[in-house]
Amino acid sequence: MIRVHHLNRSRSLRILWLLEELDLTYEVVRYERDAVTNLAPDSLRAVHPLGKSPMIEMDGVLITESAAIVEMICLKHAPQMVPDRNTKAYIRHMEWMHFAEGSAMTPILLNLYVGRLGEAGAPLHPRIHAELDRHFKYMNDSIRPSGHFVQDTLSAADIMMSFPAQVAIRLGRGAEFPALNGFVEDIQASPSYERAVAKGGGD
Repeated sequence: MIRVHHLNRSRSLRILWLLEELDLTYEVVRYERDAVTNLAPDSLRAVHPLGKSPMIEMDGVLITESAAIVEMICLKHAPQMVPDRNTKAYIRHMEWMHFAEGSAMTPILLNLYVGRLGEAGAPLHPRIHAELDRHFKYMNDSIRPSGHFVQDTLSAADIMMSFPAQVAIRLGRGAEFPALNGFVEDIQASPSYERAVAKGGGD
């Protein structure tokens, strides 16, 4: 049995989506953000000192970090979602797995936090918005004709890239980046994704 420590409005939704896509049995332990601070509750720190989500327990081992979780689930249950290690596709796979939480999330998080500063953050907005433009364009231009990032079927990289892609669309950039918009529309229309949203509490 896999146990997912799921924080509402967090990146752990993509882990639920992966588990639903693979039709695996799992348990959701749900945590709610503080209504005032928007921070995770202290109860998550009882599971791991950093108190972050997602985290899963699989085979008696606690696993943190989204990319590591996706890799470990695919290694055991869906090797077809990761290209063969002796191919160029595997290099692309590794790049996107790390891009999703590294390169892509830096301007996204800066945009979020600096946006809360009001006028004090105004001098930083042009640089942040330029970086968002560059990263979203790179993502859009990298989607294959099949609608995926690495393979012509759903892969681990698509699972990881779902979050930054959805952020781009929530920021109203869908018309500018049609391939990215189509990628998100396909995700959100899938029954497995709808089930994941329901299992996660609907947010």
